[in-house]
Amino acid sequence: MSEEPGSTFAHPVVLLLAGSSSDLELVLDCRESLDGLGIPNAIRVVSAHRTPELATECASQAEQEGFLVLIAFAGLAAQLAGVCAAHSRLPVIAVPRAVGPLQGVDAVLASLQMPPGTPVGVVSIDGALNAALLAARILGTAHPEIRVRLSQLAQRDRARYAPEKVEAEIQERALARQRRKSE
Repeated sequence: MSEEPGSTFAHPVVLLLAGSSSDLELVLDCRESLDGLGIPNAIRVVSAHRTPELATECASQAEQEGFLVLIAFAGLAAQLAGVCAAHSRLPVIAVPRAVGPLQGVDAVLASLQMPPGTPVGVVSIDGALNAALLAARILGTAHPEIRVRLSQLAQRDRARYAPEKVEAEIQERALARQRRKSE
């Protein structure tokens, strides 16, 4: 369980669900982004196929446990997000995994093709950062301090792409390329 000191919340509000332990590195990337925004979270490993009862239980009890957003990481058939959406009224974000012969395309399609009444928000394949940011934006609708943190993050990102910084990087790479050619 991850709670940031001085956080807006007294308990974890985003539940990160890994469909398999092989998803944990990406889940931890998402946690790191949430932690950076001061959003406490918890991680559980549940499978829509191997532990369907546990997946259903996690989703159906999440709201009672104080969670406000669910993020489900799964590849291939990627049914974890759909199971969560079917058993919870909380927002569910799917993070399709780049695994299997189709490298996540099947997981994207499975996550997108939910029946009416079972909404799932879908981010890019292995899109841990965007999942964290989408969860933050959802929470930010009721918590202005999260919107402030998101604005600060966006300003830092924009500063990285300021024309003078980009020009300096172009010059640096051009010089490095020249050096390699002359060797």
